[in-house]
Amino acid sequence: MTTSPNEAILEPIERASRDEVQALQLQRLQWSVRHTYDNVAPFRAKCDAKGVHPDDLKQLSDLSLFPFMTKADLRDHYPFGLFAAPRDQIIRLHASSGTTGKSVVMGYTAADLDTWAQLVARSLRAAGVKPGEMVHNAYGYGMFTGGLGAHYGIERLGCTVVPVSGGQTVKQVQQIIDFRPDAIMVTPSFSLVIAEEFERQGIQPGDISLKVGIFGAEAWGEGMRAEIEAKLGIDAVDIYGLTEVMGPGVASECIETKDGPVIWEDHFYPEIIDSETGDVLPDGSEGELVFTSLTKVASPVIRYRTRDLTALLPPTARSFRRIKKITGRTDDMLIIRGVNVFPSQIEEQIMADTALAPIYQIHVSRPSHLDEVEVHCEVKREVSAQLDAATIAAIGDRLKQRIKANIGISTQVKVFPADSLQRIEVGKAKRVYDTRAQQI
Repeated sequence: MTTSPNEAILEPIERASRDEVQALQLQRLQWSVRHTYDNVAPFRAKCDAKGVHPDDLKQLSDLSLFPFMTKADLRDHYPFGLFAAPRDQIIRLHASSGTTGKSVVMGYTAADLDTWAQLVARSLRAAGVKPGEMVHNAYGYGMFTGGLGAHYGIERLGCTVVPVSGGQTVKQVQQIIDFRPDAIMVTPSFSLVIAEEFERQGIQPGDISLKVGIFGAEAWGEGMRAEIEAKLGIDAVDIYGLTEVMGPGVASECIETKDGPVIWEDHFYPEIIDSETGDVLPDGSEGELVFTSLTKVASPVIRYRTRDLTALLPPTARSFRRIKKITGRTDDMLIIRGVNVFPSQIEEQIMADTALAPIYQIHVSRPSHLDEVEVHCEVKREVSAQLDAATIAAIGDRLKQRIKANIGISTQVKVFPADSLQRIEVGKAKRVYDTRAQQI
């Protein structure tokens, strides 16, 4: 296990042996399954239908006997049907956006909020943030878990929080210059919008006070990391979370390794499954990430299918396992003429060209009987003036060839001048515009 520069301030469980971690997990897992079974009638009914009972949980591997929870379960029992605590003990609600159906609503007791703040503080510490420093929080506030989840973790660590939320890019840049924060919490896509505003104002990376950025809420690859680090002059680390499991802080990268988010396994038990069969896969295998909460009181989840595709990796900087960078989601996979394609694969090919900005759109249509894909991207501002029409056309042709060679699909590519494509200042970036259902 890699030694942390903050070894002296790590919690004992972060330095524990795997045997100690697994003993704690089993104890907490048995409590969580029993708590959920006793207090959440729909989960109890699913267990009874499968012929499994909390008493059957003798070892960690026995978790595979229990039924999965899915987003459909949460929506079917909207809004409070899966709560495991009395309504008068719920002191906060959060919810997903509900853009593809009913919102997923999660409740939090005082103990849940305390745990959440602790884990976000732990995540910030893992990113190298220290008590007394200032953190610019550009995650959206409101029902979305990002803003408030980050906010209370920043305060728990003993830092000053700047609660700017999303949007108002010019004002955000002004406050970063004036307040001189040490760290920023923001979506990867909005960080690039902020970086572009710095460039517009002629502010160089070396003049920006930020030392580290903690980025989440969207999938982003190593090419995007390199771009963010270069434009802002910072270390960029990945924080992972989702509304259904807690919010940000389920896992987070350590600055000394930056080798994938470390799952806080003392509070969340991970599995990787085959998304088709539901079978549990061994560590290192690519598959769908499943989480069971170990300490949540109000809204526990047992074997929740996240739809995120990744793999479990061995511990390095901490005692806990890591996840690989999320490669995509089972529900954002595009099937193009029989080929499975994830937006992140196309992003990777765009980022391979140093003339292209990490801003793109994927337009999928079916004007006749066959799928067609058109990729919209743009050149970087710093090289835009140097490129003539022929060079820009050649850049588009190269991108088409790389997508065909590496992903296996034919595309049309449109390369636009710098600053042509829409920027998203609030919420998650929209990358895919799929109109096939409207054309049937």
